[in-house]
Amino acid sequence: MIKTKLDKMLNNIDESLFSFAEYDDSAAEKTGYSNYSYWQSTWQAFLKNRIAAFLLILMLLLVTFTIVQPYLPNQKSPIKIYTDEKTGIQLRNHPPDGEFWFGTNSIGQDLWSRIWSGTRTSLFIGVMVGVVEAFIGIFVGALWGYVRKLDRIITEIYNVFDNIPTTIVLVLLTYILRPSLSTLIFAMCATGWLKMARLIRNQIIIIRDREYNLASRCLGTPTGRIIIRNLLPYLVSIIMLKMALAIPEAIGSEVFLTYIGLGLPLDTPSLGNLINEGRVIMMVPSLRYQLIFPAAVLSVITISFYVMGNVFSDAADPKNHV
Repeated sequence: MIKTKLDKMLNNIDESLFSFAEYDDSAAEKTGYSNYSYWQSTWQAFLKNRIAAFLLILMLLLVTFTIVQPYLPNQKSPIKIYTDEKTGIQLRNHPPDGEFWFGTNSIGQDLWSRIWSGTRTSLFIGVMVGVVEAFIGIFVGALWGYVRKLDRIITEIYNVFDNIPTTIVLVLLTYILRPSLSTLIFAMCATGWLKMARLIRNQIIIIRDREYNLASRCLGTPTGRIIIRNLLPYLVSIIMLKMALAIPEAIGSEVFLTYIGLGLPLDTPSLGNLINEGRVIMMVPSLRYQLIFPAAVLSVITISFYVMGNVFSDAADPKNHV
């Protein structure tokens, strides 16, 4: 009875409403396509934070200006001592005016040029230290966390270096070696990579035994390829955050070493030298500008990298990408 009803229903269907689909070999071989880009998604998430976007633009403008500043018209030398044309006396502690925009220091040097020259020097130190620390820290941390045979050896090396206060290492190296940019960078990198290596090691231990890594090892994938392709992409946000924070930290270390008299030579302008010079005369109200201007530039750089590093870390976190 049911079959009879179905037959009647099929007979009443208008066949003109239906047509057979033709088989296309090329269409059958097509696969799904997605225009998703990890870095594009990260960049879009970063720009959604207006404060971070503003600080990024500010830092780009600051870095660009520090590079082109010496080539702009009417710029003075940062190391030349200026004198009064009439009396021949050094223009010591000359207040800011139309000729010396930020005034002069205690020996008659133009503070405007010295601040931007010092900013170039300090940014160079910060970037170099951040890159070197990241390279050494990632390399050592990845081997430390993934290769079990190296765990005990690297752990002992880490304990030896970590138990020596960083301040003592900085002071000893800068005291023994000749004061220069390379000495300062070497002293900061001597123990600066330890934190990055420890962090990378701990993160790799968490994910090294996941199924896709076990499958790669079973297939004979080289260790280096597993680390680069399977492990490090998950740690991009952490690496970027540590690198961003290493730059202001290196600048702060340079200021500290200059404060105790072991920084760069006085003839090499840096934010550390400028702040140390301003600190000596900060109790004189009319001369506080010599501390305020370099301290303001240092504060802008430190705060900007700190905020941008945290925001970019959140934006680059694979957990926030679908």
